[in-house]
Amino acid sequence: MARKPRRKSAARPASRSSKSERERIIDVFMALLAEKPIERIGFAEIARAADVSLADLRATFPSTLAILAAQIKETDRTVLVGGDAEMAEEPPRERLFDVLMRRLEVLAPHKSAVRSLMRSAARNPGLAFALNSLAVRSQQWMLTAADIGASGPRGVVRAQGLALLFGSVLRSWINDEDPGLARTMAALDRALARGQRWSGFLDDLLRIPAAVCRVRPRRRRDAEDEDTVAV
Repeated sequence: MARKPRRKSAARPASRSSKSERERIIDVFMALLAEKPIERIGFAEIARAADVSLADLRATFPSTLAILAAQIKETDRTVLVGGDAEMAEEPPRERLFDVLMRRLEVLAPHKSAVRSLMRSAARNPGLAFALNSLAVRSQQWMLTAADIGASGPRGVVRAQGLALLFGSVLRSWINDEDPGLARTMAALDRALARGQRWSGFLDDLLRIPAAVCRVRPRRRRDAEDEDTVAV
C-alpha cells in the first residue's frame, strides 16, 4: 500500500485565557521541559509561570511525573479522536503505522521536550523505569486504536514491545528536520517489520503452555496403563 501523506491539523491552540488551570500547568511544564531537564523543574517555577498558587498546584498534581502522565493521557486522547475510518480494511501493520504517525503529529509541538526527557531518562534508571510504565499503558491504547489485541498477559507483552519499538523511532524523529518525516517513516516501517516478526515468535511461545497442559494428562494415563500392565 502506498502510504498517504500525513494530514495537517487545522485546529489552533486555545488562548491562555481560555485554558483551564490544569491545562495551563501542563503547558507550562512542557515548555519548561523543552528548556531544561525534568529534574531541574521545580514546583514554585511551575506555579509562578502557570499563574496558580502552590496549594492549587498541589491539589491538581502531586508530582512533575503526574503532570507528564496527564500530558501523555491527553496525547492518547487526541490520537484516538483522530482515527481514520478508511484504515479499517488495511492490514494490522498498516493500521498501527497510521496510529503511530498520528501520535508523532500530536507530539510535534513538544519535540524539544521529548528530546530533553529522553536525555534525562538515559542517565536516570529510575526515571526510565517510570516512563516505561507510562509508555506501556499508552501503547495499549495505540494497539487498541489499530484494532490489535492489547488485553491480558499477551497484550501487556505486545504493549511493552511496542513501547520499546516506539522509543527507537523517537530517536530518529527528534533529529528528523524533513517536513515530510521521510527518515522517521522509514525508521517506523523497519521497526514495525521487526515487531511483526517478534509478534509471530511471541504467539508461538505463548501457545507452548497450553500444549504442555494438553500433553500432561495423556502422560498420566500412559503411566496408569503401564502400572496396570505391571500388576
